Amino acid sequence: MSSSLSVYLLDVAATRALVGSGDDELLEVIRTRFQDDLAGDDDYFSHEIAQGAPTAYDALRAVVHGGPFSDHSHHAFQYGYAYMRLCALTGSFLPNDCFTPHRGDWLETVDRGLKDLRITAVSVSDFSYGVPPAPVPHADMPGCGVWTPEQIARALEEFEATKRAEHAPPLEPEVVEAVMQCLEWMRHAQARPGYGLIGFRS
Repeated sequence: MSSSLSVYLLDVAATRALVGSGDDELLEVIRTRFQDDLAGDDDYFSHEIAQGAPTAYDALRAVVHGGPFSDHSHHAFQYGYAYMRLCALTGSFLPNDCFTPHRGDWLETVDRGLKDLRITAVSVSDFSYGVPPAPVPHADMPGCGVWTPEQIARALEEFEATKRAEHAPPLEPEVVEAVMQCLEWMRHAQARPGYGLIGFRS
């Protein structure tokens, strides 16, 4: 089974502040803009919804209002996708062709490539194993993680130091391509003061 990685360029603090904001106007904008997407998800997850999971819109409303959330952990995925929709609305989707689709331990493989280049401030695996902002329940799928502006600045400094040292480890071409895509993400963020990245693995 293959996975995908969706990465958004946005103001991380402002996006997190939407969680629990109680902003009904925002909910209406999302319901209008993502109407077909919400309906499609409800159809795809109809079995889970029949078993008590919230609909896509009900999950979104819970995230924006800070609850109430289902007590059942196997319903948490709906809240993760709801938070992803908030990021899709407020952020810019970044190219992800090096990561979608991917299989197995590809994210860990790219992380090893970053470390071989002495870039340790960020990890693409963080987009799989991080957690959404409280009080959104944690779900294994979609995974969610953040690269803060500070992490991104350090990672780009590390890459510049690697170049100055003329450190060029042998990497597989596809790993080099993926690392370069990560660096492009970070350069986009660096060009927008205060912006970072929020990524989702699904």
